[in-house]
Amino acid sequence: MSNMLDIKKITPKNITDKELFYGHKACAGCGGSLAVRLALKVLGERTYAALPAGCMSAVGFIYPQMAFKNNAIITPFPGVASMASGIEAGAKALGIEDYKTVAFAGDGGTADIGFQALSGMIDRDDNVLYICYDNEAYMNTGIQKSGLTPFGTKTTTTPAGKNLPGSITHKKNLFEIIAAHDIKYAATASIGYPQDFINKVNKAKHIKGATFIHVYASCPTGWGTPTHTSVEIAKEAVDCGLFYLAEYENGEFKLNKNPKEFASAAEYLKKQGRFKHMTEENINEVVAQRDMKWERMRRKWL
Repeated sequence: MSNMLDIKKITPKNITDKELFYGHKACAGCGGSLAVRLALKVLGERTYAALPAGCMSAVGFIYPQMAFKNNAIITPFPGVASMASGIEAGAKALGIEDYKTVAFAGDGGTADIGFQALSGMIDRDDNVLYICYDNEAYMNTGIQKSGLTPFGTKTTTTPAGKNLPGSITHKKNLFEIIAAHDIKYAATASIGYPQDFINKVNKAKHIKGATFIHVYASCPTGWGTPTHTSVEIAKEAVDCGLFYLAEYENGEFKLNKNPKEFASAAEYLKKQGRFKHMTEENINEVVAQRDMKWERMRRKWL
């Protein structure tokens, strides 16, 4: 199993200087592009990437300036996991060795539109790493609500006003849904904690079979935040407990960060244009949901 592998740790001192995702047309401060860039630095040039319709395919495949140095392909929106499985099967049939297949998809393309294919990929235990960069809405098509959009978020399909607080539903427990498949390895990460993300990509790289990483990736355009605060705001989401760092491996859950005290969730929310309309009552509901979730995780996972 993966915990028996001797994996060389990748740090800022020894990570490659080669850029495998550059020249893209993403918005300034795009968290998703940073997640893809870091992941490919870990996975290396012998990586086959599949991406559905979404931010990273829109900004990375602009002819003639394709941003991927490694092999990469755009897939149908609901079928990125199926396409990645096909790539894996084709490489195996050709006898290709020393490579990794990876799928990059946003929260909508993962938790909603692409979930059936992802579930099948895990069920077959195909040797694919699936990375969901979660910016909490369908950003590429105009900021519509997804299954990973938090309560209270103002989007074009969940407007905020007198009668609505924005989104009236809470974020799906995607990590736990994936873990329920008894997948070999799954993890959550954040671009606000890049070393933790790099460690998890490196671990998944060396596991044969289906693996999954859910990385929190800020979006200044959709979130209404300054472009220079993208890494900081993704870190604050973890520090205030509205996103958590964890792993599922060998049938067990593990919290990678278990704060004794949370930073202010209210301050985190009020820094973002998508939450500026929230009332004290709305914020209290977010905090109550956070506390209930953490109580359950600590009781079951620790």
